[in-house]
Amino acid sequence: MTSPFADANRVQKALRTFAASSTGAWFFSRTAHHLDRALARATKGRKTVAGVVFGVPTVLLTTTGAKTGQPRCVPVLGVPYGAFLGLIASNWGQAKHPAWYYNLKADPEAEISVDGDNHPVRARLATSAERDEIWTAGLAYYPGWRNYEVRAGTRHIEAFVLDRRVP
Repeated sequence: MTSPFADANRVQKALRTFAASSTGAWFFSRTAHHLDRALARATKGRKTVAGVVFGVPTVLLTTTGAKTGQPRCVPVLGVPYGAFLGLIASNWGQAKHPAWYYNLKADPEAEISVDGDNHPVRARLATSAERDEIWTAGLAYYPGWRNYEVRAGTRHIEAFVLDRRVP
């Protein structure tokens, strides 16, 4: 059986490898989310640049800003897990967690858009065992997370479990 990473085409694999490098992570951490938002808007949430270019399972996560209380939408890699999805808070291997991590900790009620379909979700920090399962499953899609883990240094990269909620 092949992994989702093995199913990617040659260009997608090369771009994933570049994104996992220090230079690639620096570049994409500053540009990818802008491009993703624009394409997601243009396609009504059905496509993201990361999904098309990298061939990874990208979803749009809308949280409530922990400081502002305003909606914040960001593309993230969704890892199929349990009844719905897991999210890995890698932040490209930077020293701090991504902003959406703090937003979900402050208010776990969020929304996920998968291929243009919106799903209300409730997030919870994964247990140690769940985090390990999500991490292992995520590496099948994007082995570059290993590099991010090394670059994150002493920061432990956390994961969230998303469960659908009835609106």
